[in-house]
Amino acid sequence: MRRSRIAGFLASLLLATGTALAGTATAQASPTAVSGDYVALGDSYSSGVGAGSYISSSGDCKRSTKAFPQLWAAAHAPSAFHFTACSGARTGDVLAGQLGPLGSATGLVSLSVGGNDAGFADVMTTCVLQSDSSCLSRINTARAYVDSTLPGQLDKVYTAIRDRAPNARVIVLGYPRFYQLGTSCLGLSETKRKAINDASDHLNTAIAKRVADHGFTFGDVRATFTGHEICSGSAWLHSVNWLNIGESYHPTAAGQSGGYLPAFDRAA
Repeated sequence: MRRSRIAGFLASLLLATGTALAGTATAQASPTAVSGDYVALGDSYSSGVGAGSYISSSGDCKRSTKAFPQLWAAAHAPSAFHFTACSGARTGDVLAGQLGPLGSATGLVSLSVGGNDAGFADVMTTCVLQSDSSCLSRINTARAYVDSTLPGQLDKVYTAIRDRAPNARVIVLGYPRFYQLGTSCLGLSETKRKAINDASDHLNTAIAKRVADHGFTFGDVRATFTGHEICSGSAWLHSVNWLNIGESYHPTAAGQSGGYLPAFDRAA
């Protein structure tokens, strides 16, 4: 999520919530070469915000050398690797600025998008700073958007990808559940945590439906993140990162290598 979109609410979070530990588990992809170019599209969960080791030339897009696309490309040696995912990207941003490398030589495409469209930042702001009832109301608004508007936005992106890369295998990655429930944890109430997790599930279900209808593959990361949510004691997701506030609520380096990479590797 782009720093300009979330910096304000993250500053407020410093007064409202605590930190979570970052896990250290990693996963290795098999070193098998693939045919064709690999193009990595999407938002901050694909660019690697939260994983550190950012590529200086990527600027505010914050593409990380520890992001799952970089790790996968290093292990599998595609003919060419194009990394256009960008922090803060919505569906319109993918359409407007990320599809340039796609072509007939593209053999594989990865994508994560939809969370910013659904208003993730505003949901987290409301749920951290306001009451349970306000949190649930804001989540219901986001769920309504996911039901009514997001499918059409996703269709535009998926159709454009297929038009430009007719030979590619397209893998769309979902989002993890954010909180482990039933544990003692500083910050949000159990009611809010469960509602946020349920909203993530709702978003994943909507994305998976559109992915299937376009003949693409959905990469579900919820299983790989199980046991590594915020409040787990071995989190692969940042709560509030006191050293770099813009990385909050994003996967750590372990979340990229242990959560996203295995899910993508299996789908690919």
